[in-house]
Amino acid sequence: MSATLFTIGFTRTTAAAFFQRLEGAGVCAVVDVRLKTRSQLAGFAKQPDLAFFLERVSGIACRVEPLLAPAPAAFAGYRRGALDWEAYAATYEASLGERRVAARLDPAGFERACLLCSEADAARCHRRLAAAHLAGAWPGDWRVVHL
Repeated sequence: MSATLFTIGFTRTTAAAFFQRLEGAGVCAVVDVRLKTRSQLAGFAKQPDLAFFLERVSGIACRVEPLLAPAPAAFAGYRRGALDWEAYAATYEASLGERRVAARLDPAGFERACLLCSEADAARCHRRLAAAHLAGAWPGDWRVVHL
């Protein structure tokens, strides 16, 4: 089985470009993997507004998946500079294993889904790590595409 899992960030983009990228890729569902989904700083991507906009504008379902969010202490440490990217990534990847996320989440719910976080670039975002973890743990040939 071949499957595709997307990732996207919402910062440094317009709402129009954000929704166009999702629609253009054929995304069926957005899975919000942020620790803080209701921040006023998130603009159009604040929950529950994002779920409303996705459904209304693009016909795309949206759900929040706390199992894929970073641990609060590790996230705070990274944000304030106490952890560099490598340490933060190692901590996050270990937490995915400890939480047994691949076994607890149904791969069928992630086919053509898109993991959402705030970072514009996936290179230093936990959504990239989450997507790689899931793609490597689930059966089949999973392709990860960063929008």
